[in-house]
Amino acid sequence: MLTLTQALVAASLLAGPVSTDIALPAQPAALRGTLLTPEAPTAVAVILPGSGPTDRDGNSPMGVAASTYRLLAEGLAEQGIATVRIDKRGIAASAAAGLDETRLRFDDYAADARAWATEAASRAGKPCAWLIGHSEGALVALKAVESGDDKICGLILLSGAGRPAGVVIREQLQAGMPEPLKTQAFAVLTELEAGRTVADTPPALAALFRPSVQPYLISWLPLDPAALLAAYDGPVFIGQGTTDLQVTVTDAQALAAADPKATLILWDGVNHLLKTAPADRAANLATYADPALPLAPGVAQDVAAFIRANGKR
Repeated sequence: MLTLTQALVAASLLAGPVSTDIALPAQPAALRGTLLTPEAPTAVAVILPGSGPTDRDGNSPMGVAASTYRLLAEGLAEQGIATVRIDKRGIAASAAAGLDETRLRFDDYAADARAWATEAASRAGKPCAWLIGHSEGALVALKAVESGDDKICGLILLSGAGRPAGVVIREQLQAGMPEPLKTQAFAVLTELEAGRTVADTPPALAALFRPSVQPYLISWLPLDPAALLAAYDGPVFIGQGTTDLQVTVTDAQALAAADPKATLILWDGVNHLLKTAPADRAANLATYADPALPLAPGVAQDVAAFIRANGKR
């Protein structure tokens, strides 16, 4: 017959981690997220989404339904690590917090990341929170620690670019955009990198370079992730899949070269969404719409092991 203590332990194991919708006070409206808390968490982390309208689970109306962030949060909970995964400003349940597009700057996302780290640490009863940045979220994490916030334990950079955005965008356009549009796009990029807006962009480039988004692009394009990482002295984990169609192993190596103390892990046969996928483009992209496909083996375990090994604070 079970003792009361044994019964309580068994009940907690059966119940699993507790999921709680939370709000972070902000202007013009609160930011929203989900706190997933296992029994007696050893650490807490904030999962920062990638670019575009990506929600707290890692899904987007632009054809992504892989639930990568939810799966990562669940995998970390199994390893004893609590997470806060967020709807970034202007997206999903944080839509009311969105700024007018002409006013949004990259620093706004970095400030939100710092605020979420403070909130997550407080809710989990920890002195600090880790930032887990995926894709563009990795750059947000790097920018967030530029000010030396002591509420951030360290950085987990997953599928993050290691070179300035303009370099990566040119590579992507080089492969998929016809002339003369490609030359026009490169010319606009050059002007934006120099801090100058472009009034007359071709209609075919409006999705990328519409006038209202140009001030944001001007705040984003000059950022060099390797330089930001070189200036940071906290613990850093760099995780990159070898079959990523959007960010390359070259980027991960550029980040690692900027911080010789960082831990670099390359996951063989893992794509941008941290799932097992072949190099074949069609089969790789098919995983983007499959929430039932689990994260690749080792991803959550490697991240958790690094956090535990560096959880001195």
